[in-house]
Amino acid sequence: MAARRHQLVQRREAVGHTQESLAAAMNVDRTTVGRWESGRGTPQPWMRPKLAQALRVNADQLDALLAPERPVIVESDHRALDGETDSGLVETVAAASADSALFIQFASGSNVDAVLLEQLDADLRRLATEYVSKPVPQLIHEISTLRRSVFDLLRGRQRPQQAIQLYIAAGRLSGLATHVALDMGHYAVAATHARTAWLCAESADDNALRAWVCSARSLIAYWQRDYVRAADVARAGIPYSDGSTIGARLLSLEARAAAALGDSRAAQLAVHEATHARTDPVPHELPGVFTFPEAKQWTYAGTTFLALEADRRHVRRAIDASTRAIALYQASAESDQSSGDLLAAHLDLASAHLADGDAEAAEQDLRPVLQAAPERLTASITRRLGTLHQQLASPAYARSRAVVGLRENVEEACSRPALATTPEP
Repeated sequence: MAARRHQLVQRREAVGHTQESLAAAMNVDRTTVGRWESGRGTPQPWMRPKLAQALRVNADQLDALLAPERPVIVESDHRALDGETDSGLVETVAAASADSALFIQFASGSNVDAVLLEQLDADLRRLATEYVSKPVPQLIHEISTLRRSVFDLLRGRQRPQQAIQLYIAAGRLSGLATHVALDMGHYAVAATHARTAWLCAESADDNALRAWVCSARSLIAYWQRDYVRAADVARAGIPYSDGSTIGARLLSLEARAAAALGDSRAAQLAVHEATHARTDPVPHELPGVFTFPEAKQWTYAGTTFLALEADRRHVRRAIDASTRAIALYQASAESDQSSGDLLAAHLDLASAHLADGDAEAAEQDLRPVLQAAPERLTASITRRLGTLHQQLASPAYARSRAVVGLRENVEEACSRPALATTPEP
């Protein structure tokens, strides 16, 4: 009498196949699958690779599923136990053995390996680095494609440590997607990506990723003009800081938001704390957009002091900070020169010089911005340009001849196509 292949049946059911659906995948009749499972038939050798693929097993595992199942012999005194017959006991033990064998196959299987994870890390580092200096349109497709592939891998099966690495990769790629949406001015989309990144950080229990997501959420709130939330979220990320440059990033974000709220004391304190919190990048910190270089820190400081321009001392501090940021970026390697932050520093410097009464210096500061290619004009840059245009059109400069040419140039720049335009809330 043929022995039924219980493990083959269990495997079919585990991957979600009925006899009919497996037969359709194999292009055979349902009764053929029934014969295989009952032990009355065996797939031909040329059919086995396709069957292994349908059952998501390798060749050796398929051989084990198709091997004749021998009854487990249990030495006993042939007395019934708890009302079960001897044959019932044998069947129970045999079924338990089959379950263990199937779990071994499940636990030892994985849809990722060390090579794939190493390549994924390399791709992430490259994209994070390139994001700093390359135009966003050149990177959108690759970021989206790679993120989708990691999501697909997570829907499969991997060992716990491999799953953690995949969740961290998915979180970082969602972080890149957050930046794409921010640069395009789609803040609701950016918030969705940030929530996904946070879920990945929670799933991986990774504090470094948690801290970085807090910085991204603070950025979103800031550009939505929710400065209270921007400051609160940045401060909430500090406990997750692990000694990398993320601490300085979070405090700089808090300082900028506090300045936008007009809280001069809190803003200055956060700038001071950011300076003391600054450390060199740690080995596990991703480069590029995931790190916080000193030049970027001075860019944020310039924006912070500029927002406090009611106090003339802060105008000079804004000029000094923005000048220092530009010098640091220009002295760095081209691949480390963040075009967005460099343009932001030029805009802040121009605004500070204008507030200081030096229109000629402001015009010179603006030249790199006015000459920038459209794909470099992100939503934050176009918004800053718009703010500057409103400032130049105010009654305070209506009679200033020195500002006329500058105002016309800024107006022309605002009318040009940009990477994205953001409707005012």
